[in-house]
Amino acid sequence: MLQYMIILLDDMSVSFCHYEVNKSDRRLISLDDLRAGIRLAMIENLTIQFVYPNYDLPKEYKDVIHTIDHSNIKPVGGDISDADVIVLDDWLVDTQHLASQVVVIRSHLQDLISHEKEVKDLLKTVQRLNVVISDVELFTEEQQDAYREWLNKIGKEVENLYVNGKSPQFNLLTDRMMLTAMNNCGAGDSCITLAPNGKFYICPAFYYENSEDTVGDLVNGFDIKNKQLYKLDYAPICRNCDTWQCKRCVWLNRKMTLEVNTPSHEQCVMAHLERNASRDLLANIRKQGTFLPENPDIPEIDYLDPFDNINK
Repeated sequence: MLQYMIILLDDMSVSFCHYEVNKSDRRLISLDDLRAGIRLAMIENLTIQFVYPNYDLPKEYKDVIHTIDHSNIKPVGGDISDADVIVLDDWLVDTQHLASQVVVIRSHLQDLISHEKEVKDLLKTVQRLNVVISDVELFTEEQQDAYREWLNKIGKEVENLYVNGKSPQFNLLTDRMMLTAMNNCGAGDSCITLAPNGKFYICPAFYYENSEDTVGDLVNGFDIKNKQLYKLDYAPICRNCDTWQCKRCVWLNRKMTLEVNTPSHEQCVMAHLERNASRDLLANIRKQGTFLPENPDIPEIDYLDPFDNINK
């Protein structure tokens, strides 16, 4: 059941997930479409998340936005005074200005690994850090050891922070410790996107990939074909998997396997490396004292891709 509506305020709205913003010109959503989107969200009882470009919006847009409760996803270069999520565009930021904030940074894997210090500095400062690896489709078997080693190094930092009374939140490591079931992005199931052209998409990635790939408009409402396929119950691999922190990105699924409910080998391997690092982190923190006693240990597994374990 739909619960959220993402509204891209401009073609240049910041990316907070795997997709690239491939538009080169500003294109604000019309005020009429903005009002209509808000009205539809109210009728459908949907929570709105506004995604902002890197420039200040006209006052009349701000006035319309403030007519409804919402959350703001904003790039770090703009006015972030009322941001609920701040998206960084590179690693050269003053972390002190991000104290107690929810922060997202998109990064290629190799760039992420080379910025170990910056990740550790962010974890000491921000309330929550979400890292989105933007070149998942290029992940190779040869990179597994490097990613595993990097996760373990960051895990040591997270462990030290917990031991010293802090509670860092880091999507790649701490989410799996806290979860008891799958917690994926929900595109097409619990979430829908309204683009600046006044049409609906499964998520922003589908809009930027192909603006003709719509699932409705403001006049006729939502029209998601085979909508059951976006639900976990119709994902035979994922529903039996315990890598609960995995984003299970339906756009990457379709891009890499041609099926929205079937993840790629690359996604699965990366997510399982994160899961196993979370397992080690949880065990190490528990050596220091009682921690999350209501949650069981994360079991050991002997595979990185569920397809390798298909007979079981």
